Amino acid sequence: MEILKRFIETAKSNPQRIVLPEGDEPRTLKAADRIIGDGIAKIILLGQSDKILALAKENGLKNIERATIIDPQKSADAERYTDLLFELRKNKGLTREQAVELVKDPLYFGCLMIKSGDADGELAGARNTTGNVLRPALQIVKTQPGISVISGAMLMFCKEKAYGEDGFLLVADVAVMPNPTAQELAQIAVCTGRTMKNMIGIEPKVAMLSFSTKGSAQHEFVDRVVEATGMAQQMAPELKIDGELQADAALVPSVGKFKAPGSPVAGEANVLVFPALEIGNIAYKMVERLGGAVSVGPVLQGMAAPINDLSRGCSVDDIYYMTAITANQAITAKKQ
Repeated sequence: MEILKRFIETAKSNPQRIVLPEGDEPRTLKAADRIIGDGIAKIILLGQSDKILALAKENGLKNIERATIIDPQKSADAERYTDLLFELRKNKGLTREQAVELVKDPLYFGCLMIKSGDADGELAGARNTTGNVLRPALQIVKTQPGISVISGAMLMFCKEKAYGEDGFLLVADVAVMPNPTAQELAQIAVCTGRTMKNMIGIEPKVAMLSFSTKGSAQHEFVDRVVEATGMAQQMAPELKIDGELQADAALVPSVGKFKAPGSPVAGEANVLVFPALEIGNIAYKMVERLGGAVSVGPVLQGMAAPINDLSRGCSVDDIYYMTAITANQAITAKKQ
């Protein structure tokens, strides 16, 4: 868990403006109070000020008064954001009247703050679905140049230290793309490798997982992973990416050496890319529940600015750590 401690220290050293659109959601408010108290970020809460402050008082939260509280329904920036949204979406058929209404939605307002340079990142999802969080993000902030797909990477801290990076693994996609094409899978691999390298600071060894290792099985599902591996290697030749690999060949040195001799990744992988969302989601939750691993995330990848999505079952700790991660993404993006 040293990685999380490092995220917190980095965030403290360069506090970023993180907007929390669900400003009156109790867990979000409790996490915001801790974040402000620890100096991890400059928090912007969206919602009715009276309601937020009353809820803070009710829960004994002393730091919320130091947050910036904005009510999208009454904001002085509403007209400016309406103009921006209308310009961004008018070619898609959005009318100005529709833009006026959308700006009142905290999820749209938060993304417009980021697009306007008034905030550095956003975290939401304690109350909203992934679709609701991503829709305005994709319409307003959009994706990074050269990337057309959003994916979710999970930080996994495993009890077994022999695997990954002293028990740490970054796995994707576990949150967004149900059935990626070879091209989309390649983008997920590259984005996850770059997350490992640029934000986490660990040299990535990316394994493209399958039920086959180097041609041991023949199937169209395997062909897709092989094709994606080649595309990913061409997109990011600076990253170590290899596949197709079975999970044991990716993680266990003796198995990797036997099944994929000469591979720069086999047996030493610290980034696992699953061939489909259902596999990734099931796998990480089984490792979490049956293997006692601690998971943090998902960290959304591919966005042009840091916007992250929470599970609606998230805890206060989840929001706390994900805010620190969002701040680190913002710091990394500014450096690049």
